[in-house]
Amino acid sequence: MKLHELLEKLPDSETHGDTTTCISSLTCDSRAVLPGALFFALHGSQADGHRYIKNAVAAGAAAVVLEDATFAPTGLPWVRVADGRAAMGNIAAHFNGDPTATKPLIGITGTNGKTTTTYLIEAILAAAGQPAAVLGTISYRFGSKTIGASHTTPESTELQCAFRELSDAGAEAFVMEVSSHALEQKRVDGCHFDVGIFSNLTRDHLDYHGDMEQYLAAKIRLFSELLKPDSAKATRLAVVNMDDPYGVRVKAAAACPVVTFGMGMDWDVRPEEVHLSVRGISGVLHTPKGEFPFASALLGRFNLSNILAAVAAGIALALPLSAIKAGIEGHNTVPGRMEKIDNRHGITCLVDYAHTGDALENVLETVREIATGRIITVFGCGGDRDNGKRPIMGNIAASMSDLAIVTSDNPRTEDPAAILKQIKAGITPLSLREYRPDELTESLEEKGFTLLENRHEAIRLAIKLAHPGDIVLLAGKGHEDYQIIGTVKEHFDDREEASAAFAEKIA
Repeated sequence: MKLHELLEKLPDSETHGDTTTCISSLTCDSRAVLPGALFFALHGSQADGHRYIKNAVAAGAAAVVLEDATFAPTGLPWVRVADGRAAMGNIAAHFNGDPTATKPLIGITGTNGKTTTTYLIEAILAAAGQPAAVLGTISYRFGSKTIGASHTTPESTELQCAFRELSDAGAEAFVMEVSSHALEQKRVDGCHFDVGIFSNLTRDHLDYHGDMEQYLAAKIRLFSELLKPDSAKATRLAVVNMDDPYGVRVKAAAACPVVTFGMGMDWDVRPEEVHLSVRGISGVLHTPKGEFPFASALLGRFNLSNILAAVAAGIALALPLSAIKAGIEGHNTVPGRMEKIDNRHGITCLVDYAHTGDALENVLETVREIATGRIITVFGCGGDRDNGKRPIMGNIAASMSDLAIVTSDNPRTEDPAAILKQIKAGITPLSLREYRPDELTESLEEKGFTLLENRHEAIRLAIKLAHPGDIVLLAGKGHEDYQIIGTVKEHFDDREEASAAFAEKIA
């Protein structure tokens, strides 16, 4: 594709040089430049891409898009734009044939529940005869085709290429998790959304956003800017959780009609006659298109909220109630989300991705509702991330469990012992007994907690102590199959560790 063709989406750009130059690829990483590439020089939080223009040119870049003309290269075309990230998103979409312009795109943003909701919507769309690709935390996938997920939402060049590949593989719709980082960094500019979903907002990523107001502002961008009327899409709708305190502000900021959901009688999609058990959730769902009974194998009230979000998305997409019901009832599990680990010891072992205070509290509330025995929770907090949530999570885990085993998550470059100390600061006010790991026995004399830095040992200790009827919750890593210690990523999977620990457990 020629450079001037790509610039059709950027009417306010300032061009210099031969715009008939052929462009064969796009990138903002000078290390990934191939001959014929269009290189985007972006201002980043860690580095300024303008300082790598010379490297990109040396690697064979055919042209450069930049914001600061003082770094303009000599001998090849360059384009000055006001916002490099927005320009990259729009050019990336055009370069890949605008794959979301003609197929439904549903974007889900929020702190918790995004992944489960994408799976539910995928099932609803499949029941409606619209096979969908899912782009999320776990992977970007459609049918047998899977593209590794580098981020929850990748850079726009990678994202639009993934849309193209998944569309070519046969996807007739897209369901995507949209992170706050992606919204602030304009990685989804160039995407043509049909429906945007707000799940909730609780403390997370404040190491990046600074405070909750900035975190909210990033989320709201999906609804205030990216859901504005679009010539490619006749109708755009927002789906908003009104049970969340921030839902009112998201709804008010939306640039399109809103479908509301929640437990209250005032919302468009709401549940009635709800029954929760160890077997799942059942009840009646009220929607603007009518009511229907449902039964889901998912566990807990927080998953009921995810179900409501998916149903509201189905309503926004004008899908038949029969397909919405079939999708909800046909979906059983999500990798690493309240995922059960089979064993012959009569112990319920659940692996969940809960890595925020709100998510952990939701999971433990569900566990307490279905528990008949003790609750043993293994959890930690990631390093080089928001340290303010550590004592909060410690307090929640210890107060809602019979035994909380505080351990490492992905310590990264932080001292694991220092992270455990910060978590413990939230537990100390509870005046619970602190056990040494070596003094814990199956009898568990009284409610308490222990610190055990090694996650492998922590999981084995939890399963060793558990009796038939107890629930062991392994929280924080979920589907992840690695642990980052220092700067090294090592294979580690809570599900594998739990299965091995059960195999070693004496009946």
